[in-house]
Amino acid sequence: MGRDDKNITDMADTPGLGTVQIADDVVAVICSIAAMEVDGVSSIDGNISDDLMSKVGMQNPAKGVKIDITGENVAVDVRLMVAYGYNIPATCAKVQDKIKSTVENMTGLKVRDVNVRITGVEMQKD
Repeated sequence: MGRDDKNITDMADTPGLGTVQIADDVVAVICSIAAMEVDGVSSIDGNISDDLMSKVGMQNPAKGVKIDITGENVAVDVRLMVAYGYNIPATCAKVQDKIKSTVENMTGLKVRDVNVRITGVEMQKD
């Protein structure tokens, strides 16, 4: 089929219907959206290449999220900014729970790790 096996995860075959394949970028977008739904998360923080791409007009909804899928298991690394005034450990625990439950419910994959790196605190804009 000419696809890159590293970037697409085969799901269980459905007898008579074929296979379901989920690209890593899809899982990363799911993680990004789930993290942004948590109170206290002000933004997902991308790396320098994501920042450069956004400057030339190319948006990456999965920026700041790294996915490692091995078989049916997923490890997630997410970089985010927290809003000032929120408890960082409590916010991170909520992010971990939200990403884990959302990915498992939407994809059927088993989330083994959700590693959160806080890259900054964002002050409220008046």
